[in-house]
Amino acid sequence: MNDILTMLKSLNRPRLLVRAARHGLMEYNRERHLARLIKDTALPGPGQAIMTLMNQETLLEQKRKTGDASYSALRHIEVLIALMAEAKLLAARTSS
Repeated sequence: MNDILTMLKSLNRPRLLVRAARHGLMEYNRERHLARLIKDTALPGPGQAIMTLMNQETLLEQKRKTGDASYSALRHIEVLIALMAEAKLLAARTSS
């Protein structure tokens, strides 16, 4: 699990995206937001959720960098919020 957290810490994203995600972190509701992002009826554990969200975030980052017209900054922020929240949950579970 530390590998997942290390991988997240190595992400280098624009400061504005990260700030917006941190601001939205307070409103994160795992059941509502994660279910919508992952589109599955059963919510995975935080480790699996992070891996799924990382795949989505990587695609969004590629679209952002290439100027793809289908890129959504809002979606990118939502995924980053979920990644941050799931990382906190995973860290709390592994430290106890």
